[in-house]
Amino acid sequence: MRRQTVRGQAVRGQAVRGETVRGQADGGGAGLHRQLGLTGLTFISLGSVIGSGWLLGALTAAEAAGPASVVSWAIAGALATLLALVYAELGAAYPVAGGTARYPRLVLGPLGGFVAGWVAWIPAVALAPLEITAALSYLDHVSAGLVDDDGTLTRAGLALAAAALLVFTVVNLLGVRWLARTTTVTVGWKVLVPVVTVVALTATAFHPANFQAGGGFAPFGARGVFAALPAGVVFSLQGFEQAVQMGAEAKRPHRDLPRAIIVATLAGTALYFLLQVAFLGTVDPGRLAAGWSRPLGAGDYGPFATLATSLGLGWLAILLYIDAVVSPGGTALIYLGTSARLSYSLARTQGLPAALARLDRRGVPIVSVLLAAALGMVVLLPFPSWQKLVRLISSATFVMYGFAPVCLAVLRRADPERPRPYRLPAARILAPLGFAAANLVIYWAGWRTNRALFAAIAVGLAVFGGYRVTRPAGRRADLEWRAAWWIGPWLGGLAVLSWLGQFSGRGVLPFWVDLALVASFSLAVFATAVRAAASTGVGRRQVEIARIQAPDAAGGATAGATITAALGDRPPGR
Repeated sequence: MRRQTVRGQAVRGQAVRGETVRGQADGGGAGLHRQLGLTGLTFISLGSVIGSGWLLGALTAAEAAGPASVVSWAIAGALATLLALVYAELGAAYPVAGGTARYPRLVLGPLGGFVAGWVAWIPAVALAPLEITAALSYLDHVSAGLVDDDGTLTRAGLALAAAALLVFTVVNLLGVRWLARTTTVTVGWKVLVPVVTVVALTATAFHPANFQAGGGFAPFGARGVFAALPAGVVFSLQGFEQAVQMGAEAKRPHRDLPRAIIVATLAGTALYFLLQVAFLGTVDPGRLAAGWSRPLGAGDYGPFATLATSLGLGWLAILLYIDAVVSPGGTALIYLGTSARLSYSLARTQGLPAALARLDRRGVPIVSVLLAAALGMVVLLPFPSWQKLVRLISSATFVMYGFAPVCLAVLRRADPERPRPYRLPAARILAPLGFAAANLVIYWAGWRTNRALFAAIAVGLAVFGGYRVTRPAGRRADLEWRAAWWIGPWLGGLAVLSWLGQFSGRGVLPFWVDLALVASFSLAVFATAVRAAASTGVGRRQVEIARIQAPDAAGGATAGATITAALGDRPPGR
């Protein structure tokens, strides 16, 4: 094991002398263990992408956009790929636990880092119980009484969901090696069943005329294409960044993280596109006389199983009902673990109580895992149905994604000498475009969704402020608000545009004009954000310490510990 000594370096006036950095740790000592290879990382990202979205997303997309929903998937795939390439560079250069929260902390300081970490943590915590709920919604076709008519769980459904969440918690507590092994088994199945579904349905009954039925190719126009994106489409493709959350536990992050992220994104996009084509082409043409608003009937949560049954493919329906447990369950298992890494990261950077950063002898953030499980139990209570919750989760996730292009642009300037095994091509163009793409998805989620999101962010800031008050004055890190001041106008501007816009807003802004305004506003905010973060020197001051041990061409196994020092982290209890 490589060991190096860091001497005479200072972070915010505090000397770091004689500190031993161990290759397996994110922060030194008995830390997170580097045990994940390329297969494990790829399956963690791909397993996050292929969840309940493939079982339910095709129906909700078709109801929103008709046959033009295939355009929605193409747009979502392009947006996801653009943002995945941003994370590929960041993950390879800065492999740490909970990277989506740590990169903004590195660039924007404690305040900006907490906001980014909070909006990453909200959907991650909610996704595990949401995936379990989706599985039970599908299984309600086999065993009625699990889900009410409004899509919420019955008492029997709640009991099963709670039991599943407990099982996933135990697997995560056993350590990252158990998580990787379990994920490897489930992802193979999760890929095989959708492929078999596409082949079986299209070979049995495919009606090309469906793509012009029910009002034509785009019965709801361009607005329907964009409305379909937050109605399950972008939700289905998000999750590619989950390998980044495990960066501190990757054996060869410089090589494996970019490959895992890119492969998972492209494979997931191709699979979802083919599933949508298969769904559209195999719907009974007789059901489309009244349009695409209810192609399978009211309240049907099992679209592919319904199609298989109507076509006499009983064996396929059985496979789909089995997969209704495996696919969402595998995704829930992953998100329970990655949400724990996010709260671990927030605790390491003093945004949440230090107890959440406590690790057991296996390198598991045990308190963070238990917190994720407890909050998951709360989310299982009678909240809105899958279709409604995915909008909130998608919107929150794309706020998180919006921070990544800003971090990439600032770190390129502040840390130009760092080895970057993967570099985003044309970053000066693609980074601001990625930021604008994230903002457009947030806008498409609609005002009713976004007002709940902004309220959740306000709650997070209250938690952050309350925790800071409890800390001694001498141990409160400077908020460095000059690097993060633009976050308020950014989110505030999106709130105003969403309120005035066409998607559950007041409808004041004409269609197309609203999209142009969101895009222009995004580009202006991006330029302001990069300038604010770079001019304050936050990125440069912290990255100087991160240079102690950058990932190199041979391994980069100790990069996580070095960046931990750069962020001013302290091991729990100090």
